[in-house]
Amino acid sequence: MNPSASDHARSYYLASANAMPERPLLGADLTADVCVVGGGFTGVNTAIELAQRGLSVILLEARRIGWGASGRNGGQLIRGIGHDVSGFARYVGEEGVRYLQRAGIDSVALVGERIREYGIDCDLRWGFCELANTPAQFLAFQGELESLAALGYVPETRLVAAQDMAQVVGSGVYAGGLVDMGSGHLHPLNLVLGEAAFAESLGVRVFENSPVLELIHGATVQVRCAGGTVRAGSLVLACNAHLEELEPKLSGKVLPAGSYIIATEPLSVGVASQLIPQNLALCDQKVGLDYYRLSADRRLLFGGACHYSGRDPVDIAGYMRPKMLKVFPQLVDTAIEFQWGGKIGITANRFPQVGRLKQYPNVFYAQGYSGHGLNVTHWCARLLAEGIHAGQSRGLDIFSQVPHMTFPGGKVLRSPLLALGMLWYRVREMVG
Repeated sequence: MNPSASDHARSYYLASANAMPERPLLGADLTADVCVVGGGFTGVNTAIELAQRGLSVILLEARRIGWGASGRNGGQLIRGIGHDVSGFARYVGEEGVRYLQRAGIDSVALVGERIREYGIDCDLRWGFCELANTPAQFLAFQGELESLAALGYVPETRLVAAQDMAQVVGSGVYAGGLVDMGSGHLHPLNLVLGEAAFAESLGVRVFENSPVLELIHGATVQVRCAGGTVRAGSLVLACNAHLEELEPKLSGKVLPAGSYIIATEPLSVGVASQLIPQNLALCDQKVGLDYYRLSADRRLLFGGACHYSGRDPVDIAGYMRPKMLKVFPQLVDTAIEFQWGGKIGITANRFPQVGRLKQYPNVFYAQGYSGHGLNVTHWCARLLAEGIHAGQSRGLDIFSQVPHMTFPGGKVLRSPLLALGMLWYRVREMVG
């Protein structure tokens, strides 16, 4: 393994990563139109969007590009923003709801366009199946199809009845599925690495291993690191689950939750075809959902088990393997070669927080994607760039109108209280 990549999680993605150039630490006082803090999908794509609009950008990453959830997530590129946004009509109106629904669709297309335009090699494959755990969930898929048709959704979608599920997954645990050929899966670390390289080609200055120690607000924001300070007219906070206490006005509104993935040894063509015949991404409907797919070299990547306790399992493979075997008992003798986890940013209403700070209108932020970060980060990056460059953005205004609560309990009790609440939902699920 490349020693310069050693700060990344020991994941399948790291083992199969494309070029990972080591960027310098911030070692001087610099100025730019915009300083972006965070080297994941949000930060890198905001930098791209700003540079394309002619602004000078400095991006600061505390560790390595793609170190957080952007470089270690399930790789599922799925439509939606992660919430039934129809409930937000009282805040954004019916037109705003339709905008949000379309954003959940158009954001997937945006990622696909970016991959094509920049020639990024990230194993993109189209096709996704939403899995029903109960007959009632399968019945609800019909309403979902009708909603997609009303939105003018073009990609192929179809229902798969329980007796036909072998067409999409070699498991007998599901009550049906909804296939969507407009969603898919990819290698997330290679995507963000490719995007970072493109950002640099546009003139974005990227510094790694440069954690921000202090923000000094004003008409010019000062972003202080150990080796220097960046002065910029605008600041973008793109730290998501790793914001910590850098900006207390935001940190209490997003909770870091653990999600975990295992990767098997490479499977034979026959076994892989039996498990997932159409090479789809798959995800079920449970509170602690399972999501899985095949890698480019035919490994099963199986993830889920969202943890709110703040404590990771001591043995991720030991924790996740029984979950995998419930779905695919035929893999009982298959070796697990990779195991890793990471933090995703969860919000109380499962809707991303995007906007600018009221107290400091030149400070913008996006966080709390609640599991839909792969597509929505790219969309929100465009909205942030519009707001900074043009001074206004219809989409940014709509996202900003949705209110967000601060998790109760303070820094110490936030995670335990939410873990207790989620336990209640899991118990309800188990008893039907």
